[in-house]
Amino acid sequence: MSATEFQPSLEGEARLLLLIEAFSRGAKVLEGRTKLAKLDFLLRYPSYYTRALEIRRPQLADATDEPEPDLESRMVRYRFGPWDPAYYALLGRLIGKRLVRPAPFNRGIGYRATDKGRALVQAIRHEPAWVDTAERAEVLRRHFDLSGAFLKKFIYEHFPEVTKATWGESL
Repeated sequence: MSATEFQPSLEGEARLLLLIEAFSRGAKVLEGRTKLAKLDFLLRYPSYYTRALEIRRPQLADATDEPEPDLESRMVRYRFGPWDPAYYALLGRLIGKRLVRPAPFNRGIGYRATDKGRALVQAIRHEPAWVDTAERAEVLRRHFDLSGAFLKKFIYEHFPEVTKATWGESL
């Protein structure tokens, strides 16, 4: 694993912004980094996204097209499952650009898209390169708006090949 393999990128910023915006509408916030990481795992890896839908919402999985290939940006196995070492830098960049702001919730710090972030999401969600990702983020919001702890357990239970990887191993 090289140091450049997990550098923050504009694509990573856009993907996280799509997730944060989807999960922080109204009075809601995306509750913490654990939840963000598990949702991002499903967003990055369409094959696992499809499997997760087959488990939780089989009627939706039947309606999905063939999953697109997994993203080239990889995650690593960390203490609590899939993780991207670039999250701290990506979140810092989104906060620094005033696209996202930290927002407290009853168990810690979550994230909320700002008006500027929401406007950017409206622009990119219709770009051909981002349509599928934006649609998957919406499906995740509707059917996987669960706690980070629940999502972690779900991944551990249903994707043992991910959680049995050694710490630091690229997924």
